[in-house]
Amino acid sequence: MTESWLGRILELEVGPVAHGGHCVSRVDGRVLFVRHALPGERVRAEVTEDKGGSFCRADAIEVLSGSEHRVTPPCPLAAPGGCGGCDWQHAEPAYQRELKAAVVAEQLQRLAGITRDVVVEPLEGGPLGWRSRVRLVAGRDGRAGLRAHHSHRVIPIDDCPIAVPGSLGTALSKRWRPGTELEVASDGENHLHLRELATVRGRTQGKQLSGGMAIQHAAGRDWRLDAHGFWQVHPRAADTLAELVREWADAPRGGVAWDLYAGVGLFASVLADQVGPDGQVLAIESGRRAVSDGERNLADLPQVSWRSGRVEHLIEDAPAPVDVVVLDPPRKGAGRAVVNAIAAGEPDRIVYVACDPAALARDVQFFSEHGYSLTDLRAFDAFPMTHHVECVALLQ
Repeated sequence: MTESWLGRILELEVGPVAHGGHCVSRVDGRVLFVRHALPGERVRAEVTEDKGGSFCRADAIEVLSGSEHRVTPPCPLAAPGGCGGCDWQHAEPAYQRELKAAVVAEQLQRLAGITRDVVVEPLEGGPLGWRSRVRLVAGRDGRAGLRAHHSHRVIPIDDCPIAVPGSLGTALSKRWRPGTELEVASDGENHLHLRELATVRGRTQGKQLSGGMAIQHAAGRDWRLDAHGFWQVHPRAADTLAELVREWADAPRGGVAWDLYAGVGLFASVLADQVGPDGQVLAIESGRRAVSDGERNLADLPQVSWRSGRVEHLIEDAPAPVDVVVLDPPRKGAGRAVVNAIAAGEPDRIVYVACDPAALARDVQFFSEHGYSLTDLRAFDAFPMTHHVECVALLQ
């Protein structure tokens, strides 16, 4: 058995960026995924995880030769041993987007065989103060904080620079039962919502401490919905994505469209406007509260019909043929079964909204087996300072 490298200090030449908020280095035939480093740097790194396989994880604890794109993180907790919420605070914002673009391009090439230049576009508002929903946890001292990277250890905080300014004040000013989880949300009217989470008999239950019904504005509509349900975290993301879906879906008047993983119906509202009162939009969503919110918010659009349940269970009975499909699956992607069912509906266009480039690339490859090609792609920095990136792909 190979001797564990855990705790070992290594001097490394840092290689290219990899999916997940780290860079790749190699030592003695093993791959190291190094956080807090940038491509081309020389660092001293401490191994933080070694499970005995072909790779291990490390943190750059000293920069011996730094990148020209390195900056001082705006948060002192964005450092080795600190908060795990941000991955790239030590990089210039424009360079962060270059790193994310490189990851998207690499995933498309490796998993789908597609060579494509990618540009990650910024959203309005800058790299700080954008995060409208934050989950906190109380440490042993009762103070609310955030977890360390790949750890249950709680890092107490006084504030968070990527959170909407002032949104965490109530949660951070109190003492809580150790282990208590808290969800803080800020909506489109700058109203704050606070919920306490508890696990009872293996099930998570929420207790609303303030607020609960959020008001959001996107796609030319006002939305009233569960403050802690699904909605884009960046204040500009929902409108940006809705407008791109409007442009690329281009559903025909009187046509049929599917909105899969529909949430509260943001994209269904766009599709309904395009197909008109004589068309049909099927919205499928597994969250019952989201379906209830969607039905209420889109009550003026009778051409939208809702089905509550898992997409993979309901899609085979969806009305076909279909003109356009929009899907916004969870991080794991849609998967082969859903892709097969979409292709069976023979849509002319598929608009795929993705929060994980690896899952997107895998599904693009599945679609290619049915004759669909990736004809356009845009990527947005909807999660600045983190490794996450939002992509929208057009398949025809």
